[in-house]
Amino acid sequence: MTTAGDDDQAYLRIENLSKVYATRDGEVRALNDISFVQGRGEFISHVGPSGCGKSTLLMIAAGLLPPSSGAVQVRGRTVDRPRTDIGIVFQSPVLLEWRSALGNIMLQAEARNMNRKEAAARGRELLSTVGLAGFEDRFPHELSGGMRQRVSICRALIHHPDHLLMDEPFGALDALTRDQLVLDLQALVTERRMTVLFITHSIAEAVFLSDRVVVMTPRPGCIDRIIDIKLPRPRTLAMRETPEFAEYSRQILDLFLARGVLREH
Repeated sequence: MTTAGDDDQAYLRIENLSKVYATRDGEVRALNDISFVQGRGEFISHVGPSGCGKSTLLMIAAGLLPPSSGAVQVRGRTVDRPRTDIGIVFQSPVLLEWRSALGNIMLQAEARNMNRKEAAARGRELLSTVGLAGFEDRFPHELSGGMRQRVSICRALIHHPDHLLMDEPFGALDALTRDQLVLDLQALVTERRMTVLFITHSIAEAVFLSDRVVVMTPRPGCIDRIIDIKLPRPRTLAMRETPEFAEYSRQILDLFLARGVLREH
């Protein structure tokens, strides 16, 4: 995996990024002076309290929101428009109810004018990878919440994106389904050597998946600390019970306690 020190191999570079929203009650600063570098093939999670600008950061990295100041570069080029080299997964699957699972995946392929036969084959392969072989023709109302989110992940990957951006993709799921999707995502990322920017509220999820965890302060969102996660891969659920995993989690928890995000009494 590429790390922050490999600046010559930087894939995503964010420098002195700030975002201010105009509201009826005045300006609201969502992000303040954010800087970090993501290497190709690196999994970075941003964890922080609600309202700290995590989703805003992802939208700016995707080219869907302009920064108020600072710069975003991908492979040395400034991001000044919506990017077409990415896949995005949101907390809600956002599936079309009148399309089957495969049909929802194919929506992305159709929008990109991909070869239909090749895209359908890849869609079926992706569904099989996430445990949905045999569900290609099922409609969203016939799928559980976890199944629907798996479909949305497959849709985001159908075009072989260089960069996967995920905004609280498992936040609405039950604990067991969430654990399984975390394992599924790890397998997908490892197999395809993907570069991932992941937004979450879950400390355990961030530690489990990431090469580095960016800990955000309350609004205006700043980077409190970037923590390297040096746990061996592939990671197992049992690893969450190890002292090493607990130590990483405690480092993040201590930062939230120090900032008043969490209170023990």
